Amino acid sequence: GIRIKAELGLNETEFGLLVATPILTGSLIRLPLGMLTDRYGGRVVFFIHMVLVAIPTYGLAFATQYWQYLVIGLFVGLAGGSFAIGIAYTSAWFPKEKQGTAMGIFGVGNAGSAVTNLAAPLLVVAFGWRMVPQVYSIALLVMAVIFWFFTFPDPKLEERRKKKNFPTIGQQLAPLADARVW
Repeated sequence: GIRIKAELGLNETEFGLLVATPILTGSLIRLPLGMLTDRYGGRVVFFIHMVLVAIPTYGLAFATQYWQYLVIGLFVGLAGGSFAIGIAYTSAWFPKEKQGTAMGIFGVGNAGSAVTNLAAPLLVVAFGWRMVPQVYSIALLVMAVIFWFFTFPDPKLEERRKKKNFPTIGQQLAPLADARVW
């Protein structure tokens, strides 16, 4: 972000909005992604999610104007919702007494920011900052394909399909009536 700020000559407010845009999208998309995961299963939703996030991530390397960064940031922010998909998908494979451990292991697998702190500066120095989104988007597409071929629909989804018993939107939103959820 610092290089983009300098390249475009952004003031603090513009830079703050640029940084906040993907965070906002990631926050707002979590509930809908969780609902889609309950309905269609984590495998399908996660695969589509990875492909859809890879596209704007790649496009980031070609943005040149502030509005382009803002729009791309909205879509790159979809990545922030991946945790909602992964937690629902992971927990479906384990009994309640083992879900905490399974989700903890899944959480450790989300250590991408640590990898970014190590790898991104090396890419920036060697090839320039615009190479970072290109490499990351290609890595994301590769992971999407690997994920698709080495995973299975979760058992809870298969059970819902057999019984044709999918949660309604009202049932999915019901926990929001509890103040503790907020």
